[in-house]
Amino acid sequence: MYATDSKGIGGSIRRTPEDFLVEEVLVDGSVASISDGPCKPALGASPAWQRFLLCVLVKRGWDTFAAIKAVATQLGVDQTSIHIAGIKDAKAVTAQHVAIENEPIEDLEKVHVKDIELRPIGYFRDALSPFYLLGNRFTITINDIHHTEALVKLRLAETVSKLEAQRGIPNFFGHQRFGTTRAITHVVGRAIVNGSLEKAAMLFLAKPSPHEHPESRKARETLQSTHDFAEALEYFPRQLRFERLMLRRLVENPTDFAGAFQSLPLKLQLLFVQAYQAYLFNRFLSERLRHGFSLNAAEVGDYVVRVDRSSLPMPKTGQLITTGFFAEVNDSLRTGKVRVALPLVGFVQGLSEGEMGRIETKVLQEAGVKTASFKVRELPRISGKGELRAIVSPIRDFRIVEISRDCGSPRVHRVKVSFMLMRGSYATMLLREVMKPRDPLAAGF
Repeated sequence: MYATDSKGIGGSIRRTPEDFLVEEVLVDGSVASISDGPCKPALGASPAWQRFLLCVLVKRGWDTFAAIKAVATQLGVDQTSIHIAGIKDAKAVTAQHVAIENEPIEDLEKVHVKDIELRPIGYFRDALSPFYLLGNRFTITINDIHHTEALVKLRLAETVSKLEAQRGIPNFFGHQRFGTTRAITHVVGRAIVNGSLEKAAMLFLAKPSPHEHPESRKARETLQSTHDFAEALEYFPRQLRFERLMLRRLVENPTDFAGAFQSLPLKLQLLFVQAYQAYLFNRFLSERLRHGFSLNAAEVGDYVVRVDRSSLPMPKTGQLITTGFFAEVNDSLRTGKVRVALPLVGFVQGLSEGEMGRIETKVLQEAGVKTASFKVRELPRISGKGELRAIVSPIRDFRIVEISRDCGSPRVHRVKVSFMLMRGSYATMLLREVMKPRDPLAAGF
């Protein structure tokens, strides 16, 4: 289901990593640039020694966690000492800020990893966190477009105009939130929330995907049939780093599935439950659209959240809409002071009320999960309290960079577009609206 009724331009994305460029933007306006050259100051970083060394990390075709682990290994530090503001796409060229604890600038000369570059900015007093992240600037090439240049421009303008009229894109979580090569992160999270840690571990380790490397797929299939962790550690490919970490723990104690998950980096552990929360949010938002509710008008029982001066929603300002405040809240929605929000369910965050609340309750019943289940007794550090998430995200500075011939064919075009989205929002959701792919997987989503 789409939020706009305009026609798409079709095409495909991610032919090469260079077709998907991502540059992180911090709350002070600092941009992590992909292009080579001296890094500009950010967040008041200075040459004087402080606890954290602030750098720009540029990576090509790397998963964020794998890239951090590779850098940490070269520096000889624990990967937990490298802090980030946000996770970036793997099938892309990305630039982001990282803060490395107690690391002198001269030690960066140790880092020599293919398709990774680490550039120092200066020293900073704090670890990075999402608090410092404003959003991301994207420059994306859409290939294989079988329309004239004039029609491409017309359709892009029409779709973007309609999205801007509703104050942005539907704020779905993109598919990469659930895994790119293997979209199982939320499935693992569901098993964890339901208390089935053995099932969760076997899903992560042994559920194959037709889209992964044949060697990896075969290894998973073999483990699925044998459940022999010691043997699996011998044949699991080296590139399956996190799976091998879990296998080592299970070789020591074949029933310690909680310990196996705890052997993973904490940020990766957190992703499982968070991905399941994201999956349920997407279900809620899909149902809201299917039932014909507006993205920018509140119903009685909806949540709204206030928006700060940077246009970032503030999840902790959530308010349930009652009949008495209905007109007042919709006036604030029209002026952009608040946005409608839906719950990322958790053991603290409650569901909406009214009609939307009934829809959410039905989704949870069909999924066989209760909000209290997000308090994970066996893995308390990854329990999900939940929060609110705005259901639209604004688009900033959308423009067509260029339209050119694709593959030398006079009838096939490629278009390069650029835009900025606020933190937590996915470029693929905007691309989905402007392209309207018939087969998302074939189109590179």
